[in-house]
Amino acid sequence: MLDRIKMIKRKMDESLEQLCKVSWMFSKQPEKDFTRKRKLSFSKLVSFLLAMEGGTLTTELLKHFGCSSDIASAPAFVQQRSKLAPETFPALFDLFVRKTQPFRLYKGFRLFAADGSDIQIPNNPEHISSHYPGVNRQSPYNILHLDAIYDLLQHTYQDASAVGDRQTNECSALCRMVDRSQTKKALIIVDRGYEGYNLLAHIQEKGWKFLLRVKDVGQSGGITAGLSLPDADEFDVPVYLSLTTRQTKEAKELCKRKNEFRFIPSHCSFDYLPRTRRKLDPLQFYSLSFRVVRFKITEDTYETVVTNLDAHTFPPKELKKLYTMRWGIETSFRELKYTVGLLHFHAKKVEHIYQEIFARLIMYNFSELIASTVIIQKTDNKYAYKANFTVAVHVCRQFFLGNVSPPDVEAIIRRNVSPIRPGRSRPRNMTAKHAVSFIYRVCLLYTSDAADEARSVD
Repeated sequence: MLDRIKMIKRKMDESLEQLCKVSWMFSKQPEKDFTRKRKLSFSKLVSFLLAMEGGTLTTELLKHFGCSSDIASAPAFVQQRSKLAPETFPALFDLFVRKTQPFRLYKGFRLFAADGSDIQIPNNPEHISSHYPGVNRQSPYNILHLDAIYDLLQHTYQDASAVGDRQTNECSALCRMVDRSQTKKALIIVDRGYEGYNLLAHIQEKGWKFLLRVKDVGQSGGITAGLSLPDADEFDVPVYLSLTTRQTKEAKELCKRKNEFRFIPSHCSFDYLPRTRRKLDPLQFYSLSFRVVRFKITEDTYETVVTNLDAHTFPPKELKKLYTMRWGIETSFRELKYTVGLLHFHAKKVEHIYQEIFARLIMYNFSELIASTVIIQKTDNKYAYKANFTVAVHVCRQFFLGNVSPPDVEAIIRRNVSPIRPGRSRPRNMTAKHAVSFIYRVCLLYTSDAADEARSVD
């Protein structure tokens, strides 16, 4: 176990060292930036950004470099980070992901989930792709959208991209991440927002398997809308489609066979068929095969999924279990934001915020890999226990900085655990947020001033 913890730290150090060896590739002006001896060198700057928490910038500098009069100032840090190329932290993220293998498999597949999450950043009207002016007396705000692929068995992020919310396209982002992945055999689980033939085709071309939740039977605009499916509560139907982007008389006649041919309209993206053709060109088709499966999840609720998994190895009961596992990426977003600190930014410039987003993703992976190696002993208690991730993140940050030894990392994480309560859920109670009245604020100010005066008299 200690060897595993040391190995993860070594892989992180190797990734940083490999990045620093070619630091000129990740500088905006290679012939000038990071060439002079500064308090914040390239390696110190990157390490500091990885280890930052939620304090103010000055507090973080004092905590990281010690309370000394000769540490770098906050403006000096901002100037140095401005020299980093946008690809710096995505490259470090990729390096660390590739080095922290092998991985766990589920029936021979790596088990991935894909989803997106919004991140509110400081108001910046100049960043048009993320800026919303606000309506009905609402203050203006900026939103970035993070798309990610998450390993459900290893509990780490495998790929990610972030863009302004106004230009986000989750399906296109996932298609790009699937295309550039080095994984040979994987099963990717996605929710309804990704429904579309183009994504299924990209996954099929990659040689992966997919499990996609789609709109239920009878709902318009989904994959099941144009198919001939049984009039039953539960079913498992194989479909073999030939897709075309042409709407000739011949194509219209073929598309009457609903479960065999499908026309892709021009407003829908599809990357494996040409959009423009001469009139006399023959029809061209793309073959796509999958199962449409509908199963019960509660007494009166059903879900519909499409998948290209084998029906014998993955019956409906197994598909239901797999889709439930997708919830792991939802909880990871919560831990990434509130535990690792993705919501606490130390910048207003969007390019600097991108640095911190990928720095948090790297630290999440580093902490999760270490926490998962610590074996929690089973007891006779009602619940099984797992490592408390909040404590684990704090300890792993200190371990990254060299302030904690591997035996202490293991001991502290093992001592701080939390119960696993499977199937636990509760309704989300939305409460109204009321404005604080001016009179109440004046009273608070008066009380605070009076308290300060009393302390000074004492």
